[in-house]
Amino acid sequence: MDEQQRVAAFVEEYDLQGEPAFRVLDLAAEVGEIAADATKSTDWGTKPNDLDVETDEIGDALFSLLAVAESLDIDAGDALDESLAKYEERLDETGSASSDG
Repeated sequence: MDEQQRVAAFVEEYDLQGEPAFRVLDLAAEVGEIAADATKSTDWGTKPNDLDVETDEIGDALFSLLAVAESLDIDAGDALDESLAKYEERLDETGSASSDG
């Protein structure tokens, strides 16, 4: 995945390598910032039509996710393909993408 290669090059250039556990914690924090945007903009979900998530927060989470994949030596594109195949199979078998069976 080109984006993963861009993140890996950036991490290398700026000496931002980190252990996978640190990367996962960073990802959780970044996703939390998206949730905070959603919580604040929708008045704790009471105004769902007012949802506003900052673009850079999505970018931060994506950067963190790709850094996690890279630190675990997982190709993000392959992981996405595997996930899409799993969802397609669920949809074909149950009519739902949910894993709740």
